[in-house]
Amino acid sequence: MSVLSEFKTFAVKGNVVDMAVGIIIGAAFGKIVSSFVADMIMPPIGLLIGGVDFADLVVVLKAAEGDLEAVTLNYGQFLQSILDFLIVAFAIFMGVKVINRLKREEAAAPAKPAAPTKDQQLLSEIRDLLKAQQEK
Repeated sequence: MSVLSEFKTFAVKGNVVDMAVGIIIGAAFGKIVSSFVADMIMPPIGLLIGGVDFADLVVVLKAAEGDLEAVTLNYGQFLQSILDFLIVAFAIFMGVKVINRLKREEAAAPAKPAAPTKDQQLLSEIRDLLKAQQEK
């Protein structure tokens, strides 16, 4: 089997396609959460603690000199990233929780008996005919 045909077989498997879709949706979801945190959550929190913009919270390690920029520790951005992560983690947790509950409900539901196959029907008829012959 050539490398190209092996790759084609690998790439068109359902799991790979599902994973790619999940990664794309996850990246888009991450951008939405980042915007939600930066634009909707952090401004009111900053207002509550005295009008502070979290993106501006820094510790200057070395002041700017001439053409060189200041060296800063951007802990406000870090706090914002932690909040992004917590929201994404909570959303994923809730999604997995719902999926697990649906799986448990599905497993707990009694399985409907399968309709007998044609072979099983014929065997049942033969059995019934043999019983009827024995009773005579």
